[in-house]
Amino acid sequence: MIDSPNRATPDDGHGELREPRRRGRLAIITGLVTVLAATGLVQALPAAASQTVTPFLPAPTGSRPVGTTSLYMKDTSRPDPWVPTVKYRELMVSLWYPAKSPGRERAQYMTAKESELLLKDGKITTIPSDTLSKTRTNAFTDARPAGRRHSLPLVVLSPGHSKPRSELTGLAEELASRGYVVAAIDHTYENVATTFPDGRVTTCVTCEIAKGQGWWAKLEKSRAADVSFVLDQLTGKHPKWKGAGLIDTSKIAMAGQSAGGASAVTALLEDSRLRAGIDMDGTVESTVPASGLSRPFLFLGKPATYTPGKSGAASWEHVWAGLTGWKRWLLMSGAVHLSFTDLGVLVDQAGIDVGADIRGARAMSITRKYVTAFFDQHLRGKPQPLLDKSSASYPEITFCSPPEKTCA
Repeated sequence: MIDSPNRATPDDGHGELREPRRRGRLAIITGLVTVLAATGLVQALPAAASQTVTPFLPAPTGSRPVGTTSLYMKDTSRPDPWVPTVKYRELMVSLWYPAKSPGRERAQYMTAKESELLLKDGKITTIPSDTLSKTRTNAFTDARPAGRRHSLPLVVLSPGHSKPRSELTGLAEELASRGYVVAAIDHTYENVATTFPDGRVTTCVTCEIAKGQGWWAKLEKSRAADVSFVLDQLTGKHPKWKGAGLIDTSKIAMAGQSAGGASAVTALLEDSRLRAGIDMDGTVESTVPASGLSRPFLFLGKPATYTPGKSGAASWEHVWAGLTGWKRWLLMSGAVHLSFTDLGVLVDQAGIDVGADIRGARAMSITRKYVTAFFDQHLRGKPQPLLDKSSASYPEITFCSPPEKTCA
């Protein structure tokens, strides 16, 4: 499944790349072939040509153990935007947070049913249907939260269209290990499979919708409404999470990848509780009003699409002109669309070439570093020289000046 299933052209920031290239090695890890096939990048090899090895995410680098839990939320104030016969909006949200100690049970990357539907979507029949559910994560289910009351910043994450919230687990675990509460949203009917506590599994209604002019802007507005509702549920008088009292409600921000990143612009415009935002490789369809957006904003993307002056960068350039506060436009050399998600790591573990000239683990390390630096500076008030100029430690990152059409 890709973000826009009817699009056969190269990635434009809404979908994954459609480059079915392989290095030719037959010893491909079974579970990771599943990941790639489910995203439409490759076809599965015969079972005899594969080896069963558990896929895994790199450990976070912060000092704190990470806990996680899943929450069900129901917004009765509005109907579902994609299925009008459903008179309310239902969401599943994963939380990651610093924990007092590691728990006994590591969290599942996704459920067995979600793995099964991803495999079916990718027409994979030669490997176990629950392979993705066995991906090794670094967070512990329902571990006891740690922190002082009202001390932890909150970051909301939004994934790409058709993608599960789990694709940003590696970033969420990193932030949580450094003292953030992280809430990743599954935007219902925009994902190939979302599982609810009663056992229902919704599928991707929006994947079948023709994407005419203005459609992506509608999606961004819908996601902004989802984000605001989740904030209500986490910071209101009767919060859904037992650890909600740890959240500092004056320090809330948002980041997303692809359509999720594009939606961060609209979310900031519509909800003043969001103090800063990040768009990772997402083409923005919404516009910034003439009054501008004064809160800090970071663009982090790939040069192939978002080098200033290229046609793909036009949406960022329009938003950039309306950003009146702190702002940065950073590009990661060698990256492809999936490099900003967990899939960048998993493709390397599989030995499959999707066109990236940067290793997945390196891309994740850089993404984690710059995203954390941004939130440390703008939510915690800790200046980050890394965000001011190029770093010898991260030569893959270039700083762009859109008016001059230059990056260095």
